[in-house]
Amino acid sequence: MSKADFIERVAARGNISKAEAKRSVELVLGEMEAGLKSARKDGRFTIGTFGTFTISKRAARKGRNPRTGEPIKIKASKTLRFKPSSQLKEAAGIKK
Repeated sequence: MSKADFIERVAARGNISKAEAKRSVELVLGEMEAGLKSARKDGRFTIGTFGTFTISKRAARKGRNPRTGEPIKIKASKTLRFKPSSQLKEAAGIKK
């Protein structure tokens, strides 16, 4: 689903204009982004019945180029992980 499709569905379901739906969606996504920025400090950002975003650190390690077999160094990095809540899993039909 694209962002435009999402906005259209929010407008239809909320019985509001597309412009209002777009502002609402942008507001929610903006707040999620702000929450993730604040999560840089403690590494967690939880949205009640939606789920939890965590920032994980990956240590530097040695790898191998699959094409040539040559050993390479892989730099340390950070990644974003998401763990859905039990309510979200149930809605998706993953957990009963």
